[in-house]
Amino acid sequence: MKLFPAILFAFGGVTLGGIAGVPGYITAAISDSARPSDQVEQDSWRHPAALIEFAGIKPGDEVADFMPGNGYFTRIFSRVVGPQGHVYAYLPTQQLANCAPDETEGTIVLKTDRRYSNVEVLIAPSDRFATPAKLDVVWTALDYHDLHDKFMNPTNVAKLNAAIFESLKPGGVFLIIDHVASAGSGLRDTETLHRIDPQSIESEVSRAGFVFEAQSDVLRNPQDSHSLHVFDSAIRHKTDQVVLRFRKPAAQKRVSVARPQMSAPRSAQSSVGGA
Repeated sequence: MKLFPAILFAFGGVTLGGIAGVPGYITAAISDSARPSDQVEQDSWRHPAALIEFAGIKPGDEVADFMPGNGYFTRIFSRVVGPQGHVYAYLPTQQLANCAPDETEGTIVLKTDRRYSNVEVLIAPSDRFATPAKLDVVWTALDYHDLHDKFMNPTNVAKLNAAIFESLKPGGVFLIIDHVASAGSGLRDTETLHRIDPQSIESEVSRAGFVFEAQSDVLRNPQDSHSLHVFDSAIRHKTDQVVLRFRKPAAQKRVSVARPQMSAPRSAQSSVGGA
């Protein structure tokens, strides 16, 4: 896959790259007073309004937040989907076993937080992904690359992508945000720099039956050389990040989507697993 070089996609009256015209249910969710203050501080570089608008999450939806870290997006999703919707925060057992507790405790506490009663925390191996109900959106932010790293072994990525495909309703969305690695690097930098070549994401996800639909440039950062570890203070919270929207075909017969020749990624802003 080659990414559109400098296109900002407009949806629902929103030019992604700004937040003018974002639906009120999204801005209200972001303004939720129950959100932890340290998470609110991340809004300036995570750009949740534009991303959620791009994903198409709306009231009444069933959403899964895969590897949600401390539940930054989980809490916002809870308010967006409202009482008629549901959010599944899916924590892989590998992550819980191999990462410091403070990387996921913000999600664990949602089990008993009555303010987010429409959130259900699910804990199971990464490639045994499943939810009680069919989903409108599966979302993963800054963690897809981790599936290829030692601490997440054993993860069968093909099996996981197939499970996500199966969990979605026809026409459902798989939204992936991740740190960009150098073009052509494949999976080389997932362990060392916590980055991934977007071409590798597209290749793996499309094998499960998904159709690549669109890319948002809201997190692109052309100043990122793609050579630094994402936790390096020189680039932390300013990495070049790709935002890819894949869709499960609405019909059983796979639909091919014509797309122009895409160039290498432009650039983004954020971090890994809540980095």
